[in-house]
Amino acid sequence: MKNRLPSWFKQELPDENTSKVRQILSEFSINTVCQLAQCPNINRCFKNKQLTFMILGNACTRNCRFCNVSNSGTVLSSLTQCEKESYSIAKIVEILDLKYAVITSVCRDDLDDGGASFFAKTMEAIHQNNRDIKVEVLIPDFHGKISSLECILNAKPFIVAHNIETVERLYRDLRPAARYRTSLGVLNKIKELSPQTITKSSLMLGLGETEEEVAHTMGDLREGLCDILTLGQYLAPSLNHYPVKEFISPEQFQKYKEIGLGMGFKSVLSAPLARSSLHAEEVFKETINV
Repeated sequence: MKNRLPSWFKQELPDENTSKVRQILSEFSINTVCQLAQCPNINRCFKNKQLTFMILGNACTRNCRFCNVSNSGTVLSSLTQCEKESYSIAKIVEILDLKYAVITSVCRDDLDDGGASFFAKTMEAIHQNNRDIKVEVLIPDFHGKISSLECILNAKPFIVAHNIETVERLYRDLRPAARYRTSLGVLNKIKELSPQTITKSSLMLGLGETEEEVAHTMGDLREGLCDILTLGQYLAPSLNHYPVKEFISPEQFQKYKEIGLGMGFKSVLSAPLARSSLHAEEVFKETINV
């Protein structure tokens, strides 16, 4: 009963636009987190030509227990393959006539810069075609390496996102290769290096956290002047992943939104199906109009 989806989880059926996006991605051999992470919003987003490109291959060097992306047991993509991704993504952005592009990656702890230079190359390739396209990047922690963060910022993204994912108490169990304080430090350092850059983070709920812990994490994020927060329901990709401990009600999500806005976040997207990149362009516009 605990893992049966509540009635508010409804997914749209794919249409012609959805199939077109899938076909283009397949033609260029480009990954999206939408597909690899089995996002429940994929049909809705692809229908509206909203997608989150995933660079640096489809295998991760971390082993987070909630994530459906393959871990380091799979062969990692070569640098030559990663180089090709940048130009292919820029071409897809042009074909789909996107005005707002979201780029994320797997973690690549095998690379000296964690893959930051490939984020920069992808942004540069997109902007070579059209300087007016806004790019949001959802970055890994790069183990807190300042030079990697500077590389990202020098490429002029409109938003830099880094997901805190869960409350500090659950990190050891859920994210054994990551550190809560390192993730906070990444967001804080971005603001120190570039105060005008909009920062964003996300929390998954239903992993066993308490309301007090969620509020405390939100407070930690605001202490570092994080601008945008998204909160969504965790859904286990399979029986082998970390189990859902609780389905959070829409009313509780609304309560968290009010708490977040009261703390000073410029925008809070809080709903069962909210994900870090859902309605990214709309959230960005809402933020700059505050």
